[in-house]
Amino acid sequence: MTEPRPSDAVDLRPAEHLCDRPAVELLGLLARRELSARELLACHLERIERFNPVVNAVVTLTVPQAEAMARRADEHLASSGTLLGTLHGLPVAHKDLALVAGVRTTFGSPIFADYVPTQDQLIVTRLHQAGAVMVGKTNTPEFGAGSQTFNPVFGVTRNPYDLGRTCGGSSGGAAVALRCGMVALADGSDVGGSLRNPASFCNVVGLRPSPGRVPVVPNGFPWGSLLVEGPMGRTVDDVALQLAAIAGWDRRAPLSMGEPGGAFAPPIVAADLGGLRVAVSPHLGGLPVDRAVAAAVSAAAELAAAEGAHVELAEPDWSGADEAFETLRAFQFELGFGDLYDRHADQMKATVRWNIEAGRALRGMDIGRAERLRGALFQTVAAFFTRYDVLLTCTSQVPPFPIEQEYVQEIDGQALGSYIEWMRSCSRVTVTGCPALSLPAAFTEAGLPIGIQLVAPYRQERRLLEIGAAFERLLGAGLRRPPMLT
Repeated sequence: MTEPRPSDAVDLRPAEHLCDRPAVELLGLLARRELSARELLACHLERIERFNPVVNAVVTLTVPQAEAMARRADEHLASSGTLLGTLHGLPVAHKDLALVAGVRTTFGSPIFADYVPTQDQLIVTRLHQAGAVMVGKTNTPEFGAGSQTFNPVFGVTRNPYDLGRTCGGSSGGAAVALRCGMVALADGSDVGGSLRNPASFCNVVGLRPSPGRVPVVPNGFPWGSLLVEGPMGRTVDDVALQLAAIAGWDRRAPLSMGEPGGAFAPPIVAADLGGLRVAVSPHLGGLPVDRAVAAAVSAAAELAAAEGAHVELAEPDWSGADEAFETLRAFQFELGFGDLYDRHADQMKATVRWNIEAGRALRGMDIGRAERLRGALFQTVAAFFTRYDVLLTCTSQVPPFPIEQEYVQEIDGQALGSYIEWMRSCSRVTVTGCPALSLPAAFTEAGLPIGIQLVAPYRQERRLLEIGAAFERLLGAGLRRPPMLT
C-alpha cells in the first residue's frame, strides 16, 4: 500500500454545489429565507436521481413524505417567522436498521424484506421533531453485521472515491449518501465501529457517543452498552448540530443522560492545540495496521505537535479488551437474533449465524469474566485520561478494500481469524465506553480516504468535538470531494 499524500497535496477547492455545503451553512440560508426547504429538497432529490444508481446508498425513497415535511417547514417559517426546529428543512436519511413508521424497514435481511413498522425509532422521532426532512432509508449489511455494506435485499453500496471499493459499514449507505450530497445529515448506529469505519472510508465525520448520550428506543436490551446510535456529517459542526437534536434523557432508556442535547449545539469552538496533551498510538496495542494508515496517524500527530500540542507515543493497557468485546457481542447477537435463528437460519448470512452460535456456546462464567475485564479496562482508561486529553489513533486498520471482498482476512502479512478482527481498532474503544470521533485525515496515492480516530474521556463529547474541530482545520482532508462529483 502506498503512503498517504501530504495534506498540502489534497484538493482543497471549496464545494461549489449547494448539496455539498455544510448543514450548518444550509440552515443559515434557510433561516435567512435565501433558500426554501422545498428548493433544498429538490436539489437533494436531483442528486439522488443522478448518483444513487451508481453507488446504491439510498435504498428506499420517501418523496411524498419529504415533500410534505419540506412544505410544513416553509409554511411554519412564513407564518411564525421562526424555524420549525434545530434541523429545520435539512434533508436526512435513516439507516435501514432504524424503525420508521409506515416506511419499509428491512434490516438488510430477506426475512424482513417487506416489513413496515408501526412505530418510529426514538432517533427518528427526534430528527423529525427538530424539523428535518426525511428523504428515505440508507443501506446496511444484514442486521448491521460487518463493516462491508451489502445484503441480499438491496445489494452492495459502493465507495464514491473508487466504485470498485467498499464504503465500509454498517452505516455505509449513510456515509455514501452524505459524501455524495444526497442528504445534509445522516444517522447511524455503532457496536464495533459502524459509525466510525464508514466515515473513515468515505471521508466524512462519524461520532460514536458514550452509551446513553443518545437513547436507543425501542431496545430489547436496554441495559446493554455496546450498541449506540449517533450522528454523521461532513463536518464536526454538522455532527454537533445533529447531536444537539438527538441527545438527552428518555424515561424508556435507563442509561440515558439528563444533560440536554442543546449542550452540544454549534458553533463548536476549536480547541487550542497549544499545550493539549495528545497520546498517539498508530497501532493501538500492537494491532496490524496498513502502513499508509499508520503513517496518516503519525502525520496528524506531527502537525498537532507543530501547533504546540504535547504529543507522546502512549496508550492504555488493552489487555482483555478483545475478549470482553467478542464475548459480549456474541451474547448480544444471541439475545437479539436467537429466536430468528431458530425459525430462519437458512435465510441468514454465515457470519450472522456464526455470531449467534458463538453466543449460544457461552457459559455464565464467560459472560462474568467479560464483564470483569470490561470493568478493569474502564478503570485503566479513566486513569490514563488523567494524564492525557485525547487519544489519537487509526479509525480502520486498512484503507477501503475491494468490493468483492466480504471482509479483511490479512493485514501486513498477519492472518486474521474472524470477520470482525480487522476492526479491533474500533471495538477496543467500544468496550471503554468512551466517545470516539472519526475524522477525515489523508488519502493514499490511489485517492482512497483514510480517517483518524480521536478518543476522549467518558461522557466528554463536547470536549471531543472541540478537539476534533482543531484537527479538522489542521488537516483539511474533508474538503476533498469524490472525483465523480467534480
